[in-house]
Amino acid sequence: MARAPVMAAGGIVLRRGSVPLIAVVRQRKRNEWVLPKGKLDDGETPKEAAHREVLEETGHDVAVHEFLGTLVYQSGGRSKVVHFWRMEAEGGPVRKLMNDIKAVDWLALDDAIGRLSREYERAFLTQIGPIALAAAGLVPSPAREPIQATDDMDAALQTLTPAEAASVDELRHGLLQKVKAWLRGEA
Repeated sequence: MARAPVMAAGGIVLRRGSVPLIAVVRQRKRNEWVLPKGKLDDGETPKEAAHREVLEETGHDVAVHEFLGTLVYQSGGRSKVVHFWRMEAEGGPVRKLMNDIKAVDWLALDDAIGRLSREYERAFLTQIGPIALAAAGLVPSPAREPIQATDDMDAALQTLTPAEAASVDELRHGLLQKVKAWLRGEA
């Protein structure tokens, strides 16, 4: 029986300046740099969870703006579905970082992409980062050409070894089956 996906939320957190900066956080347990995000609490909407998680992981209170997209990946043998919003932080931190987070860093978009430890987060921020910056009025809007998901996925897969690409194909198929089962109420 397919297990229901883990629902999570987070933010592409921007800070205005001569060069716009994006928050990335370093996890204490795995020592990985990731986008700020986390699981929904019972009764919490994804948008509420995104705001709470960003506050806990960056220490900054933020203004939550438009929805940017969803990232789906495998974590602990289950699918994790993370909804992201554009957020803006002003001023300094308003609270200590949660214990799970070792550090927060504010980087220009290309540096933030390069700092992220997980390939799927790098690919996500590569696509969504320019959109978030344009929506905030910090850079010109990207060209409005339609994005073809298969072309983007194929380009990302070309950077993987054959074994990694096969693993991604397995994950895609497994995720599709789990989502179908979940939609049918079998989860």
